[in-house]
Amino acid sequence: MADDLETDLETWQRILKRDPEAFDGFYREHAARLTAFLRQVTGSRQAAEDVAQETFTQMWTRPNGYQPERGALKAYLFGAARRRAADWWRRQRPTEPVEEKTQGQGPGAELPSLMSNALQQLSKDQRMLLWLREVEGQSYAELAEILGVPVGTVRSRLFAAREALREVWHAERPGVLPEKGKSA
Repeated sequence: MADDLETDLETWQRILKRDPEAFDGFYREHAARLTAFLRQVTGSRQAAEDVAQETFTQMWTRPNGYQPERGALKAYLFGAARRRAADWWRRQRPTEPVEEKTQGQGPGAELPSLMSNALQQLSKDQRMLLWLREVEGQSYAELAEILGVPVGTVRSRLFAAREALREVWHAERPGVLPEKGKSA
């Protein structure tokens, strides 16, 4: 972890000095995942791309705010994007369909669509939290930094989000019984 923080600090210092190679490398490493995360938050591909672009633009034009002692640069990026997405929600509501349907046919094509449908029934905050933890692999401490809440609150919100997903999943798949001690 110390190596990651040293790398983050070095990258940040280079970005502060307007090093385009450092910023480009950081952008290439995180843009796709940030956009995927924002798509879960906004429910819109176009809005996610716009918010991601605004987030990176702000990092380049006004590179301030990152505090290495508070955590990883990636957590800072996702936190800044989450705040921008919240601003986006306050300004407007999405007009695109929430999620495109899976185009594939065949035995495995149904599962991504079912999971996507289940996720879309959760609140945007629950989707965002599950995405950051389960897809992005953010630690509880990183989630606390991104959300600006204590770690205990992260744990309880994550538990509630998983329970909500489990309920939705089993309601959509009535023939499937939940296993004791298993997550959805």
